[in-house]
Amino acid sequence: MKIRIKGNSIRYRLTRTEVETFCKEGSYVEKTDFGSSEFVYKVVAKKGIQGLEAIFNNNTITLLFPFAETKKWAKSDRIGYEDIFVLENGKDLKLLLEKDFVCMDETIEDQSDNYPNPKKM
Repeated sequence: MKIRIKGNSIRYRLTRTEVETFCKEGSYVEKTDFGSSEFVYKVVAKKGIQGLEAIFNNNTITLLFPFAETKKWAKSDRIGYEDIFVLENGKDLKLLLEKDFVCMDETIEDQSDNYPNPKKM
């Protein structure tokens, strides 16, 4: 799972296996070890919500995903989900969760578990 943060925007990208695991188990977690602390980012299915939501607590970003969608996403052609989450302070946080496609350009990262890029077909 990859995460990209820019300003008030958070984007999660999951490989094929990560999407399948998330949809089956209801959560997926990654950690970055900084020695003295860890940065954790995860996606968790939650009942009773209609769109993406986010929480930041104890060095952890939790992206909340509508539970009902976990039964559909892995097997569908749907690329992802996008929402604007209004924070307690009234500011907007743009959230995006999507399947990770093979890059169009040359890259050294392993992309063997990424989804085929529809632009290459």
